[in-house]
Parts: sequence; C-alpha cells; structure tokens
Amino acid sequence: MSEFQETTTQASAPRWVGLAIAALGATSLLGIGIGWSALNQGKQTEQNVQASVKQQNEALMQRLAKTDDENQQLQSDLKVVTNKLNVTQEELDRARKITKSSVVAYNKKLSEVNTQLGTKANIEDVNKLSGDVSGVKNDLDETKGKLDRATGDMGVMSGLIARNHDDLDELKRRGDRNYFEFTIQRAKTAQHVGPVAIALNKTDSKKSKYTITVLADDKSIEKKDRTAGEPVQFYVKGTGRTSPFEIVVFDVNKNQITGYLSTPKSAGAATAATNTSGQ
Repeated sequence: MSEFQETTTQASAPRWVGLAIAALGATSLLGIGIGWSALNQGKQTEQNVQASVKQQNEALMQRLAKTDDENQQLQSDLKVVTNKLNVTQEELDRARKITKSSVVAYNKKLSEVNTQLGTKANIEDVNKLSGDVSGVKNDLDETKGKLDRATGDMGVMSGLIARNHDDLDELKRRGDRNYFEFTIQRAKTAQHVGPVAIALNKTDSKKSKYTITVLADDKSIEKKDRTAGEPVQFYVKGTGRTSPFEIVVFDVNKNQITGYLSTPKSAGAATAATNTSGQ
C-alpha cells in the first residue's frame, strides 16, 4: 500500500510542475505584451507632442516675421514724417528771418519819412495841402450834384432833386425853379398845389409806390404806380418841351404822400380851377 502511494505521488509530481511552468510562461508573455503596448502608446504620445510643439513654433515664427515687417514699415513712416518736420522747421526759420528783416526795413523807412516830414513841413506845403482838400471838396460837390439828378418818367433829365424837407429848402435858396411843398391825403377832391391840383388815388407804403391824378390846363393826367424819389413829369401850356413840371414824393404812407411840385421860372400862372370844380 505504501509503495503504490509513493509511485502515484512520483507520477503526479511532473504534471504539476509542467502546469506551473506553463502558467509562468503565459504570465511572462502577457507582461511583455502589455509593456510593448505601453511603449508604443508612449512613442505615439511623444510624436503628437512633438508635432504640436513644431506647429506652435511655426506659428510663432510667422507672427515674429509679421511683427518684424510691421516694425520696418513703422520705422519707414517715422523717417518720412521726421524728414517732413525737418523741412517745415527749416521753412519756419526762414519765414521768421524774412519777417524780422521786413520789420527792420519798415522801421527804417518809417524813420526816414518822419525825418522828411519834420524838415519839409512848411507853410507852402500846408497851402498846397489846403488846395488839394478844396479840390477834393469841389469834386465831391460835383459828384453830389450828379447823384441828385435823375431822368424823369417822360425821359427828360431832371434838375436837382430834393430827398427831404432840408434838401428842398436848399433848392429854394438856389432859386433855379419854383417849388411848392405838399402833403396830400386820399380824398374824393383834388388839392391845389401851386398852379395845379393833385388827387391821391392809391398808395402802397411797403413798396413806396403811389398813383395820382394831376389836373392842369383843363385836362386830367394820371400817374400810375410811381415810386418815391422818382421825378414825375408832365407838360402845361407855355413851358416848352424841355422844361416840364415835376412832382417828387419824399414819403409814401398808408393814406397820404409828402413831397413837392417843381415848375420852371418861365411857367405862367396855370390853374386847375375848372377841373377842380368838376371833381
């Protein structure tokens, strides 16, 4: 019985050892596979990291290159501006020098003029100056006379025209013509003014226009839409065709006009009695 068990035990021992060796081999292979896989993953990760770093480096280099170009452009622009500023400064300095020299020359010229005035101002020069002033005054008076003349509504050049009451007094003082001042209201009957009669028909104070009817030599003469300051002319018997009667209105109000009638010295005592009675 003891020999059989010993034989059995000896026969079973090699089988167990084989199984153990097989299991150990399988475990070793598994460990080797796992290690190899981990090694491959590590290499792949390293490659990915290297690729990412390379890409970032390239992007950084591009940015640096672009920044360098921009810096060069800015430096070029700065150089241009600097050159322009230098030119402007040169021009400014030159202008200042010219202005300074001009002031010096002006002061010198002014001093010479003052010296000449101080040495040459005498009675003869004063008399000459007075004569020049008188000549200018005469020219001004002549000009004023031309400005105070106008062509009437009948195409005849008028004499001197008064623009107000004071001017009319001056014309009366000269005595070149007969003058009759008037203020006429709008009414149904005409108003005697010197040798004629005048009726005011319509006024437009905003435009300084008026319409009147003149009664003279047994006839009625309408002057429509005339303007203040305009010589209104008409003829009567015995005055000739070169010396018409003239009416000049100063002011045009809502219901009245103010002005004067001018007649030549040769005019007879024309009257509008007949027409006035008819009105």
